[in-house]
Amino acid sequence: MKIKEIIVVEGKDDTTAIKRAVDADTIETNGSSIGDEVIEQVKLAKKTRGVIIFTDPDFPGEKIRKKISEKVPGCKHAFLPKAEARPKNGKGIGVEHASIESIRTALNSVKEEMEEFISDITLDDLLDAGLIGGTHARERREKLGVLLKIGYTNGKQLHKRLQMFQISREDYIQAVTKILQEERN
Repeated sequence: MKIKEIIVVEGKDDTTAIKRAVDADTIETNGSSIGDEVIEQVKLAKKTRGVIIFTDPDFPGEKIRKKISEKVPGCKHAFLPKAEARPKNGKGIGVEHASIESIRTALNSVKEEMEEFISDITLDDLLDAGLIGGTHARERREKLGVLLKIGYTNGKQLHKRLQMFQISREDYIQAVTKILQEERN
């Protein structure tokens, strides 16, 4: 599987894992303190081939994703569920621990940032579904992120991410319905 876009990852181990799964080029951020040189590389990559941001499903990974998105709007995003980013020994979390199949699945489900999209999913919808402000909210958001392939977000960021990736009301309702049905069973 050949990937046209350049994939932004956190480090060398992530690059190794990506190259085991697909034929692709990467840019490594080497941690969350992203320098101007890396941002310039990402800008050039976006202009010439396109960019897929594929960071670890943890706080530092989300911080890197957000920083790059702010500096280079319009990137594509690949998300890996936390459960698929854990090593066999259970210590740590990251793209480098994912299976070849998990990496390919994430890259086949890339989401593209879109600007100027007004979602018909409201904050009240998120509250009604128990995705924000409830006792099971975090767990439900994790499941929603996996089902919609948009990654995990906190309650504050969920609405923005649903808009950013233009998730339809129909897809949202299907995912929430599945989550609530699983809880009842």
